[in-house]
Amino acid sequence: MSDTATLTPIAPPSPDLAREGRLVRVSQAIVAFAERWFPDSYVFVLIAACIVALGVFAHGSEPLAISKAFGDGFWSLIPFTMQMALVAVGGYVVAVSPPVAGLMRRAAALPRTGRGAVVFVGITSILLSLLNWGVSLIFSGLLVREIARRQDLRLDYRAAGAAGYLGLGFGFTLGISSGPAQLQANAASIPASLLPITGVIGFEQTILTWQNLVVVAFGTLLSAAICYLTTPSDANARTAADLGIDLVDAQPKAIRATRPGEWLEHSPLLTILVLVLASGWLYDAFKAGNPLITMSGLNTYNFVFLLLGAVLHWRPRGFISSFAKAMPSVSGVLLQFPFYGGIAYMLTKVKAADGSTLSDAIAHGFVSLAHGSGAFSVLVGIYSAVLGFFIPSAGGKWVIEAPYVMKAANEVGAHLGWTVMVYNIAETLPNFINPFWMLPLLGVLGLKSRDLIGYTAVQFMIHLPIMLVLAAILMTTFTYHPPIVP
Repeated sequence: MSDTATLTPIAPPSPDLAREGRLVRVSQAIVAFAERWFPDSYVFVLIAACIVALGVFAHGSEPLAISKAFGDGFWSLIPFTMQMALVAVGGYVVAVSPPVAGLMRRAAALPRTGRGAVVFVGITSILLSLLNWGVSLIFSGLLVREIARRQDLRLDYRAAGAAGYLGLGFGFTLGISSGPAQLQANAASIPASLLPITGVIGFEQTILTWQNLVVVAFGTLLSAAICYLTTPSDANARTAADLGIDLVDAQPKAIRATRPGEWLEHSPLLTILVLVLASGWLYDAFKAGNPLITMSGLNTYNFVFLLLGAVLHWRPRGFISSFAKAMPSVSGVLLQFPFYGGIAYMLTKVKAADGSTLSDAIAHGFVSLAHGSGAFSVLVGIYSAVLGFFIPSAGGKWVIEAPYVMKAANEVGAHLGWTVMVYNIAETLPNFINPFWMLPLLGVLGLKSRDLIGYTAVQFMIHLPIMLVLAAILMTTFTYHPPIVP
């Protein structure tokens, strides 16, 4: 008889939630308010476009010039939009591949207690997000489901699900899948209007600094501690079964090839040939220098992940199916990023009678309020966090903020690379209370946003002040350098 067969499930929870119940009631009130008053994130993008247009008009620009800038900029981010969509797709196809699924099942057997499992999921989510946020989101959701199937521990399914989201609330913009860091490291990806302001900022000035490693280590430990302290005891834990979640995954039917075209879909031959074809390019790209610097190119990053996904699925049919399933997770990116391009052009291209843009005016406002790089860091962090709630897209929103934030950084003398990281640190924190990026994870878990926000809201409230202060302190360790324009 197997060890699993001898295990006795722990008794169901007591209905008395004690202190956890109070936290849940507070979170439910927040979610109820958000569900009643906050529309879809696409609506926020439309509102932002209208507000910026009105702001540019109030600054003294002509209506026709504003409209023309919006239209001219609408398609300016098409390469970056496609690149960011493929970051998500590449992460998804890797996460659901058979070898990674097998690794996930072995990892699910490691935790020994329910609380320990929640902490384990949270740390895993953050570490994976440093590599790819799509892998983090999907792998963490599947890991939670696998742990929840165990009969030898009581896993609070909601707390574990919230822990699986940590990589999107804290983590992914500090790693190599950071949209802003990726954009700034590639001259070809930087909008022409932004390049003179920021120059090219390599990974060695952003995510590969020792200061960023300090933030990652400290933030991971802080997140893990919050996970442990907010997870209910076994007596109060709500398992997947308690929540009515079906953990039985439908097994795909085996499909046999019946004609030559289908045989090629189910054979690894073409995958092997494509891998051989790509091997020379990979060798040439990675033969010299730091591989992380090489991966800073979005095209290189996506090529490697898509190729890895194809190899891990081994047969074209599995890769095609996983690619198709990944598409809903990128619909928001494809729809909203063109509007970000239009907004950026209105901010930076339309000039008033005195020759200044609205971006110039906002930058002067930052300079007047910030006295020194440390104060500037706090100001940028607060502003980015607030705006991040309404526009939950690190890469797209950076295109909107960067013109005036980086212009102000140049005037204040704040390190440009660390200004990007201050933005990265603060911008994602509102993801803890905005369910936009939760959607793929919620689909895997079979939960609703209100089930997680009671836990993620605590992460937000604790992280925000601590991370802003830490980022400001670390800003003082840098020396300003002017933009490097190739």
